[in-house]
Amino acid sequence: MPSYTAPTKDMQFVLHDVLKASTQDIPGYEELDRDFTGAVLEEAGKLAQDVLHPLNAVGDTQGCVLENGIVRTPDGFKEAFDQVRDGGWTALDCDEEYGGQGLPYLMQTGVGEILSSANMAFNMYQGLTHGAYSAIHAHGTDAQKAKWLPKMVTCEWTGTMNLTEPHCGTDLGLMRTKAEPQDNGSYKITGQKIFISAGDHDMADNIVHLVLAKIKDGPEGIKGVSLFIVPKVLVDEDGNLGARNGVSVGKIEEKMGIHGNSTCVMNYDEAEGYLLGDAHKGMRAMFTMMNEARLGVGLQGYAQGEIAYQNALAYAIDRLQGRDVTGTKNPDGPADPLIVHPDIRRNLMDQKSFVEGARAFVFWGAMMIDRAHRNEDKDADGLISLLTPIIKGFLTDKGFEMATNAQQVYGGHGYIEEWGMSQFARDARIAMIYEGANGVQALDLVGRKLAQDGGKHVMAFFDMVKSFCKDNADDEVLKAGYLEPLKAASKDLQAAGMYFMQNGMKNPNAALSGSYDFMTMFGHVALGLMWAKMAKAAGEALKEDGADRDFLEAKIATGRYYMARQLPATKMHLARIETGPETVMALESTAF
Repeated sequence: MPSYTAPTKDMQFVLHDVLKASTQDIPGYEELDRDFTGAVLEEAGKLAQDVLHPLNAVGDTQGCVLENGIVRTPDGFKEAFDQVRDGGWTALDCDEEYGGQGLPYLMQTGVGEILSSANMAFNMYQGLTHGAYSAIHAHGTDAQKAKWLPKMVTCEWTGTMNLTEPHCGTDLGLMRTKAEPQDNGSYKITGQKIFISAGDHDMADNIVHLVLAKIKDGPEGIKGVSLFIVPKVLVDEDGNLGARNGVSVGKIEEKMGIHGNSTCVMNYDEAEGYLLGDAHKGMRAMFTMMNEARLGVGLQGYAQGEIAYQNALAYAIDRLQGRDVTGTKNPDGPADPLIVHPDIRRNLMDQKSFVEGARAFVFWGAMMIDRAHRNEDKDADGLISLLTPIIKGFLTDKGFEMATNAQQVYGGHGYIEEWGMSQFARDARIAMIYEGANGVQALDLVGRKLAQDGGKHVMAFFDMVKSFCKDNADDEVLKAGYLEPLKAASKDLQAAGMYFMQNGMKNPNAALSGSYDFMTMFGHVALGLMWAKMAKAAGEALKEDGADRDFLEAKIATGRYYMARQLPATKMHLARIETGPETVMALESTAF
């Protein structure tokens, strides 16, 4: 059976040595000293290790069951959900006005990684609720917020997002779900939605669905889409539960992974709903939830990579196979451990360097979100908007790759279910698809985000890299294998952007056919910048009395590996972009 231990030491390093959280000029960050963040993360780690992770395999093998119109979750899920709820873990960064704890989103992110690594399918129930909470908090009326948010903060009521329909996925303008206005100001919602994560379950008293639908006689296409609050159980003006609404589960989808989460077909039969935000402006409100979800899914990608890596490392240390070609390392045993072999080292270093770089990237992104919201910083908001498709797309691509790499360390045992590695790979795979498939993330990055605000934010990122390299040109740690690779990769990324500018207007396919390569390039440069920042922080920490030399020196060596073995991939992606669209678009559709 696999195991999990929260990587709190590394999290603390990122929070305090790299991001210097408690000294930031963001309201609420002054409370984030090492003792406080350490206590929160340690307690989250205990919950993850003792309660949630033991249920991970249970959820995978049992799955969810639809009985008499109600979804039953796997054994132990409901009791665990009660513990999570009672411990206040669902309310960490929620508004204190509605019963939340008011902590920065950065702390929600750190805890979210721990819980997601331990049991990804389970954590989705509260994760989706948080997204629905955020959408109502941002776009609801005062009355709506007072009615729905307090019990969503505690997860007494959970939430979902309902976008996809059987005939339309990304192209939401094709949706058929209808909303009929009623005399009392409500709407009757009729239609079917599919792929609804946590669509129904037995762990909460009510489920608050956020449903996209078209109001009768509204504009055509995406401009006619509105967003509605549609509860499973109707709620009166005093907050009491009443009759069952016209919402039902058609079936639970049979999936490749995340079996412990109920992915439902939801049927709406004149269900009572309430407009959230402005009519025909539903996508603006839904994107509040979707953008948060995309960041959360990027986190899921590396979180699965983290738990897979932990177990692959333990196996490589324990499993005896062959002898080290440079000389026996375990003379008292019949063979040396796997970890002595260079190809196993390469595999583990790929995993370690990705996961630690991704963690820094996501934590940095969470800090930008706090800066945007708490300081009303438009530049921070623009930068995290630019980086969101990269966090979602690149980190989930690589997170799945690292889960399968970890599986490979086990050899044949990695393919056997009892060792647990298969589940990490299967669970990680969905992250590349939902909340906007990664190809769509790449199109969003190149087609929309690069030109946003006149290209201001991508230029700010390039300036950030350039300034970092210039300001640290004399840093002894960074001079040894960091600065030159980062400069080269950044130049590759800028060259790709220049190619799009010079050719994309004449032929949009010149940009779009290279968008996936560009997203991947950008991800590598972002992690390269994170590794340079971490190496600088580790070098500074090494100068202090009582420094944890083993940890800090390993950090610097791991970063050098990423800069030497991963970052040069930008050259390949640039070469592919600069070949143009001709080879991509050469075949007629009938020739495939």
